[in-house]
Amino acid sequence: MQLVNMPLKNGALIHLIGAARPNFMKIGPLFHAIKQNPLLKGVIVHTGQHYDRNMSRGFFEDLGLQQPHINLNIGSGTHAEQTGRTLMSYGELLLKENPRLVVVVGDVNATLACALAAAKLGVPVAHLEAGLRSYDRTMPEEINRLLTDTLADRLWTPSEDADQNLIKEGIDPARIKLVGNIMIDSLEMMRPKIEADRTAKSLGLKPREYAVVTLHRPATVDSGQKLSQMIRILRELSERLELVFPVHPRTKKNLEEFGLWRELGRTTGLKLLEPLSYIPFMNILFNSRLAITDSGGLQEETTYLGIPCLTMRPNTERPITVTRGTNRLCKAEELTGLVHEILENPLKKPDPPKFWDGKTAQRVTADIERMLLK
Repeated sequence: MQLVNMPLKNGALIHLIGAARPNFMKIGPLFHAIKQNPLLKGVIVHTGQHYDRNMSRGFFEDLGLQQPHINLNIGSGTHAEQTGRTLMSYGELLLKENPRLVVVVGDVNATLACALAAAKLGVPVAHLEAGLRSYDRTMPEEINRLLTDTLADRLWTPSEDADQNLIKEGIDPARIKLVGNIMIDSLEMMRPKIEADRTAKSLGLKPREYAVVTLHRPATVDSGQKLSQMIRILRELSERLELVFPVHPRTKKNLEEFGLWRELGRTTGLKLLEPLSYIPFMNILFNSRLAITDSGGLQEETTYLGIPCLTMRPNTERPITVTRGTNRLCKAEELTGLVHEILENPLKKPDPPKFWDGKTAQRVTADIERMLLK
């Protein structure tokens, strides 16, 4: 465990837990909002699940944050190893610091482990992005979401369907508060820098004439047969539309292991990139024609931006992106036809869902003050 840059000001101590890239994007706006309130003191606790610079530290720089105040340095491992080590390490930290509130975000292993550690010690837990459900328990993230929401004292939801999910599960409505999508806070906070960034131009990309590809989930990239099929389809698509593919470390490892990396690198019309931090990635996304992904957060960002998204999954914990009409769930074999359909029929940008307005962190901070200082 490493402690750095511990804040010295007085105030109700709040731990903000992060482990992976999407967590940092949610913590960033909330940390800044809490910092403006003299009655509260936010401390960022990084469990250390992502430790590649572009996958972790670069996001702190982009979001105007210092390095985490505390780093548990958990590292990689199996789900059981990560969860167990985080539970033990964070439990020790709780005994030393005794925060007034633990805020967990998203659905990674650290989300569940830190919520469990806090609950066992009687420290109140709040879950930011609560109530999302894919109803697919083969996904480790779904297990984390279900158990975290059961443990949490306060459930901050991003959309009205998440409220309904929690109520169906028997959660007391008094514990639930719709606050909106904090990912949009990050986007709007960083919009000037994103729009000023020159990543797309430096790559020679023409606005609205390329697609962004992100693939990293085990169901997509861990099978040699499935990954080979996906690469074949991407190569075919690149003949019609230029593709930009920032390659996740897990995906690159498997591409190399299955003998697909060189083949992919020789594909004309396909740009392979190292993992990108938030600003350059969003600059590429802002200027894209469409997105192909198996990610969760990208479904939300494309919905807000009005960019068509094809999600390579049988289900999504963010169904509001589908009902809004920006996102389509699909199989690999359906991808080519759907891309051609999007290119021929431009999408009319829908209105964003309720509270997807860049002010979620303010609503959360106001609710924290009511909870702790009433």
